[in-house]
Amino acid sequence: MARINLLPWREELREERRKRFLLALVGALVGAVGVVLVGVRYIDSAIDHQVARNSHLSEQIAVLDKRIEQISELKARRQQLLERMRIIQDLQGNRPVSGRIFDQLVRTLPDGVYFTEVKMEDRTLFIKGAAESNNRVSDLMRNLDSSDLFDAPSLTEVKATTAGQLDQANVFQLTVRQTRPVEVEDAQ
Repeated sequence: MARINLLPWREELREERRKRFLLALVGALVGAVGVVLVGVRYIDSAIDHQVARNSHLSEQIAVLDKRIEQISELKARRQQLLERMRIIQDLQGNRPVSGRIFDQLVRTLPDGVYFTEVKMEDRTLFIKGAAESNNRVSDLMRNLDSSDLFDAPSLTEVKATTAGQLDQANVFQLTVRQTRPVEVEDAQ
């Protein structure tokens, strides 16, 4: 018996189109999956690259933090050294002044007066001593006041230690401020 094709040619064409459509759909699906995989791989590599950059930056920041810490330590050490240098310079600058103070104390000391203790705090001299009479203490204060190295002598205390005896002595305490000598002020 002979085979007769009873299907219309349109059915074959539809079937052919459907196969092509499914094939195109599968191809598009495979292409989309490929594009997604390539995109995911690209994004993963970009993330890995950024993570590497971030870790490198974190390492460099840690190195710079250590350097900043060292710099702050060096600045503190520098400040300490500058302070020491300033103190040494002050001491060197005041060295002749100390000699002048003792020289001036000797020059202002009248006969019959002697010092038992001389102490200096800041720019104030605390002097303890003994004198034959109150007049000698007054002479000492006038001499200190007329000195160019001392200013504002102030008598704190005067006591008679051997009252009624022939060789009466008066114990005194006084304070006097040190002024800057003219030539030291001009040098600075």
